[in-house]
Amino acid sequence: MRKLIIIPTYNERENIEAMVAKVFSLAGDYSLLVVDDGSPDGTAEIVRNLMPTYPDRLFMIEREGKLGLGTAYIAGFRWALERGYEAIFEMDCDFSHDPDDLLRLSAELEAGADVAVGSRYVCGVNVVNWPMRRLLLSWCASRYVKCATRMPVKDATAGFVGYRAEVLRTIDLDNVRMHGYGFQIEMKYTAWKLGFKIKEVSIIFRDRTAGTSKMSSSIFGEAFWGVLGLRFRKFR
Repeated sequence: MRKLIIIPTYNERENIEAMVAKVFSLAGDYSLLVVDDGSPDGTAEIVRNLMPTYPDRLFMIEREGKLGLGTAYIAGFRWALERGYEAIFEMDCDFSHDPDDLLRLSAELEAGADVAVGSRYVCGVNVVNWPMRRLLLSWCASRYVKCATRMPVKDATAGFVGYRAEVLRTIDLDNVRMHGYGFQIEMKYTAWKLGFKIKEVSIIFRDRTAGTSKMSSSIFGEAFWGVLGLRFRKFR
């Protein structure tokens, strides 16, 4: 399978070079697409300087301004589908997602899963260094989503996900409405409603050690209200 990792960035100069090096040290011949939202800290410049070192494997989309996580991934999905990638992965740049776990997500897709989710909650609670308030908020959000949608996924808000290209071709990307925290929920729910097989893979999530979190109360608000409307939408 031709594999592409999509990493959205905004002010990630402290992490991006190490992340690029780590991804390309993995077995499996991954390519990497950085979607940068006009980072004022020079993240895009670092990527541009690295691209000659990894020709035909490191790519970048530069956007003007902070346009949202969901739109960054959708831009990346379209880019990947246009170029024939068969397995497309989402992950954060801050090492809260361990790049080594890409190998396990890839194995699930190759074994027949349509969506592979790096799950913090499929085997207890596997989160390190998060404040208790944020941990409870995340865990309760996933429980809320499961109750509201009946979707059999324990970590619906997870942002470490692999998709078979067929899933992204089938989902109407123009109709994805949530752009922040809720984007991850909407994508999983849509895939499930369309009949695709979702497999959760237990991971350990570690809070970032460099850079700053992009989470905000408005992002949680979009997810809370957006989830309520998911069960009333048609996906076929």
